[in-house]
Amino acid sequence: MEPDVSIETSCKIRIAILPIGSIPSARFREYASMLIRHHKIDLSTISSFYTEHQKSPFSNQPWDSGSLRFQFMIGGSPPSPWEDFQSNRKILAVIGICHCPSSPDLGSVIDQFSVACKSYSSSLVQRCFAFCPSDSQLEDDSRNEGNLVLFPPADRQTLEIHLLTIMQDIAASLLMEFEKWVLKAESGGTILKTPLDSQASLNSEEVIKAKKRRLGRAQKTIGDYCLLAGSPVDAIAHYSTALELARLTGDYFWFAGALEGSVCAYLVDRIGQKDPGLDEEEVKYRYKSVILHYRKSFIQDNAQRVSPLSFELEATLKLARFLCRRELAKEVVELLTAAGDGAKSLIDASDRLILYVEVARLFGTLGYHRKAAFFSRQVAQLYFQQENREAATSAMQVLAMTTEAYRVQSRASIPKSSLPNETGSIHADSGKVHHHSIVSLFESQWSTLQMVVLREILLSAVRAGDPLAAWSAAARLLRSYYPLITPAGQNGLASALANSAERLPSGTRCADPSLPFIRLHSFPLHFLQMDIVKRHPAREDWWAGSAPSGPFIYTPFSKGGTNHTSKQELIWVVGEPVQVLVELANPCGFDLMVDSIYLSGHSGNFDAFPISVNLPPNSSKVITLSGIPTKVGPVTIHGCIVHCFGVITEHLFKDVDNLLLGAAQGLVLSDPFRCCGSAKLKNVSVPNISVVPPLPLLVSHVVGGDGAIILYEGEIRDLWISLANAGTVPVEQAHVSLSGKNQDSVLSIPYETLKGALPLKPGAEVTIPVTLKAWQLGLVDSDTASKNLSGSTGRQAKDGSSPMLLIHYAGPLVNSGEPPTDVVAPGRRLVIPLNICVLQGLSFVKARLLSMEIPAHVSENLPKFLNVENGSSEITACASSENRTDRLVKIDPYRGSWGLRFLELELSNPTDVVFEISVSVQLEKSTDTDSSCVDSDAAEFGYPKTRIDRDYTARVLIPLEHFKLPVLDGSLFLKDSQNGDTARSLSFSEKSAKAELNASIKNLISRIKVRWQSGRNSSGELNIKEAIQAALQTSVMDVLLPDPLTFGFRFAENHTRPAKLSSLKYSQTEVHSDSSRSSVLAHDMTPMEVLVRNNTKETIRASLNITCRDVAGENCVESDKATVLWAGVLTGVTKEVPPLQEIKHSFSLYFLVPGEYTLLAAAVIDGPNDILRARAKANSSDEPIICRGPPFHVQVNGTAQT
Repeated sequence: MEPDVSIETSCKIRIAILPIGSIPSARFREYASMLIRHHKIDLSTISSFYTEHQKSPFSNQPWDSGSLRFQFMIGGSPPSPWEDFQSNRKILAVIGICHCPSSPDLGSVIDQFSVACKSYSSSLVQRCFAFCPSDSQLEDDSRNEGNLVLFPPADRQTLEIHLLTIMQDIAASLLMEFEKWVLKAESGGTILKTPLDSQASLNSEEVIKAKKRRLGRAQKTIGDYCLLAGSPVDAIAHYSTALELARLTGDYFWFAGALEGSVCAYLVDRIGQKDPGLDEEEVKYRYKSVILHYRKSFIQDNAQRVSPLSFELEATLKLARFLCRRELAKEVVELLTAAGDGAKSLIDASDRLILYVEVARLFGTLGYHRKAAFFSRQVAQLYFQQENREAATSAMQVLAMTTEAYRVQSRASIPKSSLPNETGSIHADSGKVHHHSIVSLFESQWSTLQMVVLREILLSAVRAGDPLAAWSAAARLLRSYYPLITPAGQNGLASALANSAERLPSGTRCADPSLPFIRLHSFPLHFLQMDIVKRHPAREDWWAGSAPSGPFIYTPFSKGGTNHTSKQELIWVVGEPVQVLVELANPCGFDLMVDSIYLSGHSGNFDAFPISVNLPPNSSKVITLSGIPTKVGPVTIHGCIVHCFGVITEHLFKDVDNLLLGAAQGLVLSDPFRCCGSAKLKNVSVPNISVVPPLPLLVSHVVGGDGAIILYEGEIRDLWISLANAGTVPVEQAHVSLSGKNQDSVLSIPYETLKGALPLKPGAEVTIPVTLKAWQLGLVDSDTASKNLSGSTGRQAKDGSSPMLLIHYAGPLVNSGEPPTDVVAPGRRLVIPLNICVLQGLSFVKARLLSMEIPAHVSENLPKFLNVENGSSEITACASSENRTDRLVKIDPYRGSWGLRFLELELSNPTDVVFEISVSVQLEKSTDTDSSCVDSDAAEFGYPKTRIDRDYTARVLIPLEHFKLPVLDGSLFLKDSQNGDTARSLSFSEKSAKAELNASIKNLISRIKVRWQSGRNSSGELNIKEAIQAALQTSVMDVLLPDPLTFGFRFAENHTRPAKLSSLKYSQTEVHSDSSRSSVLAHDMTPMEVLVRNNTKETIRASLNITCRDVAGENCVESDKATVLWAGVLTGVTKEVPPLQEIKHSFSLYFLVPGEYTLLAAAVIDGPNDILRARAKANSSDEPIICRGPPFHVQVNGTAQT
C-alpha cells in the first residue's frame, strides 16, 4: 500500500527529486519547494518544446484544456513490484538538485547524478538542476553533457520563471516518451507480470491463459500511459478494451485495475462540468465493482505470500477519500470501518501502518477526531513493535497528534490566540468561565483512556530519548490524574520527572505545569498601599469629589451607572512593593519541594521576587508573593512561574479556576485543595492593574506607641503624631481634615505646622501635636466601658467611635527625570485612626437648683438705683469689698432680701482611682459705670476642691451669680408643643422675653466649669451642660422668674416717689458689714414705709397686710401680749399697683421691748388673671392668689432717752 492515495493518483507522473553533491539541507528544501509548485503543466504551454516524430497514438489529446500532473517524490522511492500493474507507480523522471557553491566540480556532479539515475530504470527523462553557478562554471563546456541545467544567480521571480520553462521542457519530453512507449506496446511483445502471477513453471494450459491475458493487460497499460499523458478519452477507450478482454479471460485483478483507471479517466475528463451528484453516483457504482473484483482475485495459494487485499483496501480508501464530507459521513464511516477491519488480514506490517494512517487522516478530515485518535494509537502500537529510537520518535509524534482528541494535549500545541492568558481575551471574558473550556480540559469519564495515552507518550519519549517530552507527559499525567494513581505510582512519576530533568539543560522551560496546584487567594492591602486619590490639578482642593477605597478603584458601594464587568481595577505605584496571596496545594503522597515561585508578569514593567516553598504530602499553604512595578502602564498577572522538578513552568490562575468549577460540576475527578483540607474559597478574579508614576508616601506613628489612647470621660490630652516621607518624591501639597464619629473630641490640629514643613523631602519627618478631649459615653458605651475596666480595653478603641485624621497629600505634577506624559500623578490619602478608648469617669447622678434667702435689715437709706439701657434684664453690680465671693451674695432687687443660688451636682465615682473636683465660675464682665468697683482682671473664680473616693458619691455645690428677669410675662409660660397658629400670634415682645430666658440659661451654663484630676495624673473637664440645662428648666418657674408682687421695708424719709422698674435697678450692698445695718430705739415711734412693687405688665389690685414677729416667731402686734404698738393701717390695706412700678404705704411702730424683730408683708390679689394663676400654680379659679414678701430684720436697742 501507498500513503496519501486517491482516485486521481492514477493520472500523476512520479518524479524523483534527489540531492546531488554536498548540498545543505536548507538549500535543498528551498529549491525543492520552488520545484513542487509546478506540479501541473498545461499542454498548451509545451507546444514549443514538443516535436511529433510520427503520428501520435493520443488521437484525442486535449491540447487546449489538458494538462500533465506531477507527483514529486522528495528523496526518491524504492521500485515497486506492482509497477507493471499500475504505471503511475513508476518513477518516470529523475531531477537532481545541486548547489554549485557547495559542489564546484560539475563533472563530479554529473557522475553522481548518472549513478543515482541507475536506481530508477523506469525513468524516461533525467535532468540535473545546478543552482547558483559561478562564472567559470557557466563557461565550462562540460555542462552540456549529462542533462545538466544551470540556473544562473538571479532574483527569486526570475529563477521561478526559468524553472517553469525547464519544467515545461521536461513535460514535453515525457509526453514524447509516452508516445514512443505506447507505439511500441501496440506492436506487441510487451510482457506484464505482477507478484500474483505464479512463479513456478507454467503448464500448457496456463501458458495459453497467459497469452490470452497479455493483450488485455497491454491495453490496460496503454490506457495508463494515455491517462498520464493527459488524454482521458484515449485512456477510456483502451480501458474499455482491457475490461472486455479481462472479463473474457477471467483476469479479475487486472479487470479491477482497468476499471479503477477508467474511473480516474472519467473524472479527469469531466473536470469543469457541474454535475457532482452524477459523478458521485457513477464513482460509487464503479468503485464498488472495483472492490468486488479485487476480492474475487484472491487466490488461496498465494495468501501467505502476496494478496490483492491491499489493493482492495486501497480502493476502499480512495472511494472514502472521494466521498469524504459531512453530508456522506455515514457511507464514509462504513467504508473506513471496513478498511480498518481488513487491516488485520494484511501480511505486511508496513501496509497495516499505512492503512491505519490513512484511516485516521480520513476520520480527522471528516471531523471524527476520536475515531481518528483511535487509529492513530494503532499506528503508534505498530511503531512500538520496532525496537529502535526512530520508531519510538515516530510513535511519540503520532500519539502527540491524538492528545487533542483525548483532551490531554500539551499547552505548547495550543495556538496562542486561543490561550486564556492573552490580555485581550482576559479583558473580554471579564472573569467568566465558559463551560466548553472546562470540558476541553478534563472529562472524568475518559480518565482511564487518557491515562493510557499519556503513559504511552511517556514511554515513547523515554525510548526516543526526548527528556522534555517525557517530562511534559509525566507532568500532565501526575497533575490531571493523581486521584487514580497509587502512592507508589505517584512516586514513580515524580522519579520520572526528576530523571528527565537531569537530562535537560538548566533553566529549561516547559509549557505544561506539574505540581503544585496554585490558585489566587487575594490581593491584600499592604501597609504601604495607602489610598490613592484622583487628582484634579486645576482645583486647589484637588481631592474634592474623590472617594478613595484603598488601591481598588471599583467598589460595590460606589455611585454611578451599572457596570457590566465584575473585574476590579487596581493601582500600583512605581517603586513600591506589592503583595499577592496565592494558595498552593500538594495532593500527592510525597514531599514537594518548590525551588522557586514568583508572579508571572508579561507586561515587562514588573519585577517579581522568587521564594522557595516546601509542601508536605496532602497539604496546602497560603504564601505571599511580592514584586515591584518598574514602569508606568498596565500590568498583567496571569499566574506564577514555578521552578519545580528541575523545569520552569507557568501556572495560570485561569486553569485552576476552570478545574475547580469543573470539580463542582462533576466534570473533574476531584478538587485538589479540598483534598488537602483547604477551606472553600470564593473565586477571585485578577483585577485590571495599572501602574502610576512614583508618589510620595507618608508613614505615620504616634510618639510613645501606636496602642489605644485610654482616656476618662472629658479628659484632655495632647497627642504627638510623627509623619515621615518614605517615598522617592517630595510632598508638595497636604491638607488635614477629620472624619468619623466624635470629631468634636479633637480640640486642635496645628495645620500651619504641617504646611510649614512643605515641601517634605524624601526621608524628612515632621511631628504635629493634636489635642484630644474624651467624649461623653452613652448608656451602652458606659456598660462596655465598665467591662473594659476589669479586662481588655481594646474593644472600645475599635468599635468605630474614634475620629480619624485624613491627610490628603500629593507630590509634583511631573516627576523630574521622567519623560513627559499625559498621565497626571494622583495624590494619596493617609488615614490616621485616633484609637481612643474612653473609660467611664465620674458618673453624673442628678442635678438640681437650690435657692436660699438671708433676711435683710431695714435701712435708713434706700439702695442706690442705676439706670440701664433698653430695659435689659442683665444685672451689673459692684462690690464694696475686695472679696470676690461677695458677688455671689447680694440683695435681691425684686424681693428686697439677700439671696444665694446653688447648683447641686451629685456625682458618683465607679472607677478604681480617686478624683478631685474643682469648680470655677466665670464672672461677668463689669460695665463702664461700675468698672471702678470690680477688679477687671478677675475673670474666673475657683472654689475649694472636692475629693471623691472610689465607689463613693459626693455632692458638689456650685454657687451661681444672681439673675432674674425683671418682667413677668405670659410668653414665659408658653409651651414648645403649642400649635403653629398660637406661635405665629405672639407679639415681638413676647418672643423676645422667651428668647431672653433661654439666653440667660445658656449664658449661665457657659460660665460654669467643673474640672477633675484623677489619681493617674490625668485631668479633664466634666460635661455638665445637659445636667444644668435640665435642672434650670425644671426650676425656672420657682427660682428664676420674679414674683408678681415684691415687698421691701425702709425707714421713712421726707421725699420719695415711684420709679419705673424698667429703667432702674438696685445696686448690691455688702452683706457682712455692720455699718450697713440700722437700729432703732425702744419706746420711740419709728416711721416706716413698705414698698410694693409690680413685676408684671398689668395693673394689680391687692389687699396688703403687714405683720411684725419677734425672735420666737410670734405675732407681737395683734396678740394679747403685744410688744409692738403701731400707728396707721397694717391689715386690709387696698392698693392698686401700676404695671412695672411700685407704691409705698407709710406706718409707724412703737417697740416696747428691745430685741430683734422681723417685718413681713403679704398681699392677696383681687381678680388675678391667667398669668398670675400660672405663676402661683393655682389648682382652681376660686383659689386666692397670695404674694408673700421676704423677712426684714429690725434691731431694737435699749430705752429711748427722754
